[in-house]
Amino acid sequence: MENTKKEEIERWYDEHSDALLKFILMLVKDYQQAEDLTHETFVKAYLSYDLFQQNASEKTWLFRIAHNVTIDYFRKQKPTSLLKDFLLSKKDHARLPQEMIELKETSLELYQALGKLKDSHRKVILLRKVQGFSVKDTAAILGWSESKVKSAQFRAIPALRKQLVKDGYVYEETV
Repeated sequence: MENTKKEEIERWYDEHSDALLKFILMLVKDYQQAEDLTHETFVKAYLSYDLFQQNASEKTWLFRIAHNVTIDYFRKQKPTSLLKDFLLSKKDHARLPQEMIELKETSLELYQALGKLKDSHRKVILLRKVQGFSVKDTAAILGWSESKVKSAQFRAIPALRKQLVKDGYVYEETV
């Protein structure tokens, strides 16, 4: 039983760790912290493995854990350090791995604009449009109702479009 659990968590890590890392990175904007939170996600998944009831896919369950771990991280931050980071626009200057460089090269404008959106809009776009989760799975991950996910997505897409235009990205309407 223990070997099966370990093998399954290892398989989930191989299949989903990159997507979880990118999701968390877009929320915390610090690569090292995102790596730590991704690791913590899999530790919690391992410890809670017996509680996984398979009502959703393992990917949905892992994203739910990652979301909660990230929220806990923000709650633990001291308000003064958050204010200081905001005022000083602290950025992560650590060396980035190749995949992060590729991500920045191919989607720089989109990810910059996403980073400027309010938290709820960024989360719903990342889960629905980048990760490809259904409305039901996105609701399960975020702990929202399905109608709240639909409503947030309805507002988030025009907000992203407006931010892209504001940042100088040329937006061409397709007919």
